[in-house]
Amino acid sequence: MHLLYQIFVDPFVQMGTAPDLLAQTLWEGLVSGVLYALIALGFVLIFKASGVFNFAQGIMVVFAALTLVGLYQAMTRLGVVNPTIGAYLALAGTVVVMFLLAVGVERLVLRPLVNQPDIVLFMATFGLTYFLIGFGEYVFGGDPQVMIADQLHLPRGRIDVHVFGGVVQMQKIDITAAVIASVLVAALAVFFQKTRIGRALRAVADSHRAALSVGISLETIWVIVWFAAGIVALATGIMWGARSDVSFALEIIALKALPVLILGGLTSIPGAIVGGLIIGLSEKIGELYWGPLLGSGIESWLAYVIALVFLLFRPQGLFGERIIERV
Repeated sequence: MHLLYQIFVDPFVQMGTAPDLLAQTLWEGLVSGVLYALIALGFVLIFKASGVFNFAQGIMVVFAALTLVGLYQAMTRLGVVNPTIGAYLALAGTVVVMFLLAVGVERLVLRPLVNQPDIVLFMATFGLTYFLIGFGEYVFGGDPQVMIADQLHLPRGRIDVHVFGGVVQMQKIDITAAVIASVLVAALAVFFQKTRIGRALRAVADSHRAALSVGISLETIWVIVWFAAGIVALATGIMWGARSDVSFALEIIALKALPVLILGGLTSIPGAIVGGLIIGLSEKIGELYWGPLLGSGIESWLAYVIALVFLLFRPQGLFGERIIERV
């Protein structure tokens, strides 16, 4: 009986007695959820447009962030005195690198595998993952790097908001991440629904052969969508890197996008945001109120338990489409 009280009653009593702590936890969960959603957005973008589940999206986040830092360091060695100029030159160079990566993936990975089963394309992204890990370690080394947040003039410091008789501390970089995520989601939603290229992207995802038959260039479409996913990965890497060091350990965080995708649906851009918020809030609330009872580290596995429940009762996710196949 006492155990049931600790599980189902005591956490809600704590929420009522310390509402300011609950507000702080909700804010931290909101920020984590937004950052998870940014990672998931890259997965959704490629799957929605090409039907390929890109397992390499997580390492693309790390690779983009390391490229930005590495190019800035190169600018410094070349004698670029103004840090801001060097940082934005490095940012422009990273965009070019992500475009070249998109072209390389299309030419060397996707083009030879046109009309192959989905599992073949999925396994190809596994190979791309380990290539980027090895290539990234060879070029940038394995040591953690510091994100050039100050040089890019990303806001630092915090804003204290008084609620419920207490103070909620909001980091300015977290607010910036939330704004950037909102802008990216809105832009991508308009791009997919309202533009000619967006409609072509959806046609490619439905059927490679049908898209080819009506004159849609798979090569062009794949380059566009992988480049867009690379830009999303760059934005994600900058935001995550500004909150911590840039290292290959970020790839583990990127795996949190998988439960987000299960909750939101593989083909839904808004679903990536909603799923990210659910996971982020659940982790923070669970760690604070149920962590002492279930053991510390609940954040490392709670997301996957939630995803498992969704797979049992709604495998297509909240916003995903139910797939019906004739047999």
